[in-house]
Amino acid sequence: MPEPNVISSPTPLDRLAGLAIALAALALVGLVVVQGWQVFARYVLNDSPGWTEPVTLVLLTAAMSFGAAAGVHNDRHFAFTLLADAAPPGLKRALFVGTKLTIALLGAVLAWWAARLFLAGVDVRAAGAPFPETLPYAPVALGGALMVVFALGRCLPRPAAQEAR
Repeated sequence: MPEPNVISSPTPLDRLAGLAIALAALALVGLVVVQGWQVFARYVLNDSPGWTEPVTLVLLTAAMSFGAAAGVHNDRHFAFTLLADAAPPGLKRALFVGTKLTIALLGAVLAWWAARLFLAGVDVRAAGAPFPETLPYAPVALGGALMVVFALGRCLPRPAAQEAR
């Protein structure tokens, strides 16, 4: 039996999830800065910039997508576990894997369709900003792909030291 205070070294997926959390946090900080500038420019300078809305949309989808993917890795997502908690060990494991495979499927759908939407309008410029109108779909596609990776990674057997974290 492992000691409860033993912490194993982070896996590559742990590091990738940490990067996703860092990107989500940076997007949230950027969101605060951009919206703060929008309010200041509108009400103090009386000159509302047109670029803040599309930039805000990109930052918001990045924060949401990368945060959701990290939540899948850390098993901190919305779930109904009442049935699984009451199930015998063999069925509990099957329900756990089935849940993760469902999340992986949903992540794959998100990644696929968001990538298609991004590519479909990559040549159309956003109003007020010098980037593609469909740029907000890029973080959704990346977040969906990360959800697939993290959900499938959770299906693999984990050492007891990692389970204790």
